[in-house]
Parts: sequence; C-alpha cells; structure tokens
Amino acid sequence: MKNLSLKQKLTILYTVLMTVNICAVLAVLFSLSNREILSSVQNRLRESVTGAFDDIDWEDGRLDFDSDILELENGVYLSVYDMDGALLYGKIPYGFDQSMDFRDGQVRRQKAGSVEYYVLDMSYAPEENVNLMVRGIISITDAEESFRITLRLALICLPLLVVLTAVLGYFMTRRTLRPVAHITETVRAIREEEDLSRRIGLGEGRDEIYRLASTFDSLLGQIEDSMKREKQFTSDVSHELRTPLSVILMQCDALLARDGLSGEVREEITVIQRKADSLSRMISQLLLLSRADQGREKVTMEILDFTGLSQMAAAEMEGIAAAKGIRLETAISPDIMVRGDETLLIRLWLNLLQNAVTYGKEGGCIHMGLWEDEDTVTGYVEDDGIGISARDLPHIWERFYRADSSRSNNGSSQNNNDSSQDNNSSSGLGLSMVQWIISVHKGTIQAVSEPGRGSRFTFRIPKEKKS
Repeated sequence: MKNLSLKQKLTILYTVLMTVNICAVLAVLFSLSNREILSSVQNRLRESVTGAFDDIDWEDGRLDFDSDILELENGVYLSVYDMDGALLYGKIPYGFDQSMDFRDGQVRRQKAGSVEYYVLDMSYAPEENVNLMVRGIISITDAEESFRITLRLALICLPLLVVLTAVLGYFMTRRTLRPVAHITETVRAIREEEDLSRRIGLGEGRDEIYRLASTFDSLLGQIEDSMKREKQFTSDVSHELRTPLSVILMQCDALLARDGLSGEVREEITVIQRKADSLSRMISQLLLLSRADQGREKVTMEILDFTGLSQMAAAEMEGIAAAKGIRLETAISPDIMVRGDETLLIRLWLNLLQNAVTYGKEGGCIHMGLWEDEDTVTGYVEDDGIGISARDLPHIWERFYRADSSRSNNGSSQNNNDSSQDNNSSSGLGLSMVQWIISVHKGTIQAVSEPGRGSRFTFRIPKEKKS
C-alpha cells in the first residue's frame, strides 16, 4: 500500500466499502425475498385449495366436479379424495407418491425425483354425511428456480457493478484531488526553479484543500519577503564594508612602505594586511553572489577560447601551488570553444584550483584536465589531499558551510569552500560561487571524494558548435 498513490488508495477503499455494502444489502434482500417467495407459494396453495371447494357440488346423491379443478391455476395441482384415500377427481404431478397420508390443514414438503413440492390437505364436507379431502400440490422447485435465476443475474452483475464503482470512484477521487496535484506540481516547480514569486493560486473555495493552498500562498509570500530583506541586507552590508577594508589595506601598504619598522611590527602589519585582503575578497564574492540572487549580476556571454582561459588559470595557480610544494599537472585539449562569460570562467578554474591547493597534500600533485566530446565540454580538478567525508560531501555547495574543524585539523575531512583566500583561512563561498557559475552556463558539476585520498571535481558545460 505504501507504493500506491492517494487516488488509488481512496479508490480501493471506496470500492471495497461499496462492494461490502452492496453484498450485504443483496444478502438481506435475497434472504427476505426467498422467505417471501416461499410464503407467497404457500398462500397461493391455500387460496387454490380453499377455492376448489366452490368447484365441488353434491347433486342428487352424487358428486359433481367443475373442470376448473383440472386446470393448473397458479401452478397448483388439485385433487379430491374420499376419506379412504381413493382419488375421485383431479390431477397430480408426474412421479408424485400418491400413498402419502393426509394431514388436514398442514403444509408439508414432499420430494418427487428432483422436484420438491408443498402439499396441503384440507377436508371438505359438501353434505352432512359426505366427507372429502382436497389436496393441493405446488412445486417449490419452480418457484425457487426463478429466484435462483435472479440470484445468478445478480452475481453476474455484481462484478460489473464493482468495476463501474471503481471506475467512477477513481474519476471522482481524481477530480477531487486535482487541486492537490496542482499544489504539488507548483511547489515542486518553486523548489526546482527557486522562484519564490510563484503562487499556487487555486482561487476561492471553502474546503480544506483550498484553505491549504491559501495558507501555502501566504507562507510563500512571507518567505519571499524575508529572503528579499536578507539578500538586500547582505548586499548593503557587503557594499558598506568595502570602503573601510580598502582604507585598512591602504594604511597597511603605507605602513609597510616606511623605513625603520622593527621586524615584529612589520610582521604584525603583514598579518593584518593578509587578513584584511582575505576579508576583502570574501566580501567581493559575497557581493557578487548577492547580486546574482537578486538577478542584478551582469553576465556577458560570448564565444571564448576555453583552452586558452584554462591554460591562463593554470599558469596563475602554478606558482601558488609550488609555494606549498604541490605539483600542478595539466591535460588540456586544444581549440575548445564555449559560449560563456570570460571573467566567470576564469574564476571557476581559480576557485577549483585554489580549493585543491588549500586542501591538497604538501608535496602532492594536482591534476587539471579539459576535453570535449560531441556535445559537451568536460573539465576536472583532482587533488590527493585530505578529502571530504561522506557526511559533509552533500553540503559542500552551501554558503559558509564548514566541516567539523577537529576533522579538518586531523586531515579526515575537507573544508567546504574557497578559492580566494590564503592557506590559513576559508571564506566558505568558493564552491558556492563555482556552482552558480556552472548553473549560469547551463552545466552540471559533481564532487567525488574519499577522506585521506583526495577529491575530484568534474564539471560539464555545453559545447559551442564550430561553424
């Protein structure tokens, strides 16, 4: 039952209940009908036997019988006997046992071959000293046969009625649950498209489903307003922080340019400069993502030499990797063209490569590759560093998500993000930006990792057809 839809469950329930009700009603009706038929047969038998008295006359010392006694009126066989049991007049069914004794006023059952009869004997005295016995015989089997025909017809019609009930129940249920399907599809579309401006919009209605849809729309409106305020706040804060950070960096540069600074002071200023620079880059990324969320980030799509851009990014990161004793090996196919934003695609490579350098193993190796097939351009960055745990892997694309620092310190897990940071800090935005860049270019990206053995990030974007 768990794998059945609600429509199917309701249809089955409705059909079962209707079938049980129909069967119960038919059982009661047929039970009552059977008793009613037998009672009706007995009444007809009594009426025929008593009516036969009018067809018996005593004239001039002899009995005179009307021919109506011989007619099977209402299916009743009538016969007249004297008190010694001798048949005087009438008709009896073929094969009926004539030696059956007489019992005045009692309705009895008697079977003759495969046929069962009701038998009624009633005494009648046309004259004071003349006593007769009138016997009526009627077939129970014939009466029950018509009942059985009706019963068989009902049993034949019952499956058809069950099927008709199931079909009508299914269509009624589907029609009733159509708004639920609309709610489900709309909510799924909102989730997939991340478009909180959409509404279910079932319209006016008084039932529970319409009230549920109205509640969903109200909730979506509140969530949309909250998200807008959050995005605007993030954008405003990021923008406001850029100026003081620029001033801090300028002051650090000015101080470091002075002569006569002691080594300890110069080192402290350098730390401040490095941290401020890292913070400045993080704010730049946060501002870019905030504008992207609001649809205000301008993306310029043009035909680009992706091979050249990839080689430029590799050359820029090669020195940074070498400073950590990491070797960068590339396998970039020539003449690969894509339609994309040049700045974003360079940032894509830099983020992935910086992530690999940050969490790569000192003295290890980073592999970078790019190739194309018929419809797709595929790129990857693979390191042999600390890796990402299975628990953290699904969350690495979330902004500011960080793996447990204790595991990061002992090398069993990898921090989620970063590209534009020094080796001692992480903004938690790098991979979020990578995912956004890939989505802008209508591509896909996936990560495969094993703690202690490194990670591999593979992206695919559509290939630009060569003319």
